[in-house]
Amino acid sequence: MQLLWFIPTHGDGRYLGTATGGRAVSFPYLRQIAQAVDDLGYTGALLPTGRSCEDAWIIASTLVSLTRRMRFLVAIRPGLVSPGVAARMAATFDRVSEGRLLINVVTGGDPVELAGDGLHLDHDQRYELTDEFLTVWRAIASGEQANFQGDYFNIQDGKLLFPAVQKPHPPLWFGGSSPVAQKIAAKHVDVYLTWGEPPAQVAEKIASVRRLAEAEGRTLRFGIRLHVIVRETTSEAWDAANQLIKYVDDEAIAKAQKAYARMDSVGQQRMTQLHHGNREALEISPNLWAGVGLVRGGAGTALVGDPQTVAARILEYAALGVESFIFSGYPHLEEAYRVAELLFPHLPLENLPTVEKQHVLSPFGEIVANEDFPKQKPQARATSIS
Repeated sequence: MQLLWFIPTHGDGRYLGTATGGRAVSFPYLRQIAQAVDDLGYTGALLPTGRSCEDAWIIASTLVSLTRRMRFLVAIRPGLVSPGVAARMAATFDRVSEGRLLINVVTGGDPVELAGDGLHLDHDQRYELTDEFLTVWRAIASGEQANFQGDYFNIQDGKLLFPAVQKPHPPLWFGGSSPVAQKIAAKHVDVYLTWGEPPAQVAEKIASVRRLAEAEGRTLRFGIRLHVIVRETTSEAWDAANQLIKYVDDEAIAKAQKAYARMDSVGQQRMTQLHHGNREALEISPNLWAGVGLVRGGAGTALVGDPQTVAARILEYAALGVESFIFSGYPHLEEAYRVAELLFPHLPLENLPTVEKQHVLSPFGEIVANEDFPKQKPQARATSIS
């Protein structure tokens, strides 16, 4: 199991839908989050994309030399950049980071934003373009010479002179809930992503994409994007969830839902259907809470509960075939530490950092009475689901 975190390049805070407790995007703050991710043992972090965010490639590039192990999940945008240029960007980043790049293929689901970037295609046309883009990108990124004539691209002798570290190319991650998106995932990508829908819906998606991949002679891995609100007790966790939206009023909800309604993203539509813009009945599945989606687009659900309960819900998704979990929490710096402290001991994670035995002891917590080292509570064993 791999756990990734999230770097909020669109801003952060203690509450949703308000400037109260808000934190502006600054490089020192993003650096703190990235270094926490690196030190705590997360596999890596997702950097969002879109006009409401700082540019993901530039932010990731500035953080590479300040981190050692974490991987950066960075978006390429078919239609906004050519496949050859995107392949060179990916190869360069992969080399300078020594193989720490993951590629997030984002077709886009907001026609208004896309029109602002000069892309005037309907939903299915954008995915047809993505299909052509990935056909060319994979060829060039793998070291082949690409010659391609399609409806959207005419590529003549496309090639890459300086290859990436990862072979055949940095892994491709991709999310899309529509039938055409699932077909493209099955044909091209390495990891298929879904937002945090209830387990039964996630199971249907995974089964569908697996069938399509088998028809292509391929196998895929699966990932999920969720928020997490974990506390020492269940009651504390639900109190924290309610606190997160304490400033969200009906006007803010209506404004947000109006913006999401214009989008042709099937995934966004599925997120909205989980709550219908209504505060009532936000627990849509055991410990799965849709309150975030009232005013936040994209990932709109959170797992809420004590560490053992949240771990059990995560393992339910893992039993369906989900291997990679992209988590976040507000504010992202403090919650990165909280999730690592409370949740990591209950999960079968890869590549967690180890503390080597030292001749001079370093305290875990503050030294008691100036002379006694604090006692360490035994870690629980990983929970399993049969």
